[in-house]
Amino acid sequence: MKGVILAGGTGTRLAPLTKIVNKHLLPAGKVPMIEHAVRKLASAGIGDILVVIGKQSAGLFLDYLGGGKRWGVRLTYRVQEEAGGIAQGLALAEGFISEGEKMVVLLGDNLFEDDLRPFADRFAKQEPGTAMVLLKETDELNRYGVPVLANDTIARIEEKPSDPQSDYCVTGVYLYDSAVFGAIRGIRPSLRGELEITDVNNRYAAEGALTYGVLTGWWTDAGTFESLREAGERLSFPDAEPG
Repeated sequence: MKGVILAGGTGTRLAPLTKIVNKHLLPAGKVPMIEHAVRKLASAGIGDILVVIGKQSAGLFLDYLGGGKRWGVRLTYRVQEEAGGIAQGLALAEGFISEGEKMVVLLGDNLFEDDLRPFADRFAKQEPGTAMVLLKETDELNRYGVPVLANDTIARIEEKPSDPQSDYCVTGVYLYDSAVFGAIRGIRPSLRGELEITDVNNRYAAEGALTYGVLTGWWTDAGTFESLREAGERLSFPDAEPG
């Protein structure tokens, strides 16, 4: 199983800091945000990782992460030329992921406590052509995609619903095999002109092929100043409550 880290986003909610440097290189605790994603995959036994980056700060990513030797992994890079959505960034992994091969996909600004290994091990046993997303209970459901649960699968994902059908949001942790690239080719840009990962996941859901796991530790998307501050406190002082 391989890993894919999507770090091509521009981070407009963290401006003006992101006018200077890509948001995934901002500090989260004692190290740049991107390092946490690399560490999470490495600790799950995933040693071959693709990092999808934007043009901004591309040289800084390479300077800091290098080939991944510090974490015992091998890093490959691809550049997402323009902000066209999460699914567009994931499509760049085609070729890196071999036919039938499985992967763990992380959004580079998702920071969390749980170990990925149990989820990866479970997904390794799933049928080919299926997918898994990780969920987290939250009281900010209007900010995220919210799953409608159907026993052990997800019936559909509703974006920022006014009447949420569960208490969970979909985090930026996804598990697929190479069939996802066909699913991406089957969707069209949204009204904001992007290829949305929710549309990809809903294709799996419509086929009864989208399972889920639940994160029990803390999680944040670190996409706002407040969530980045909270993540920094969690990561610098793991036993302390953010305040």
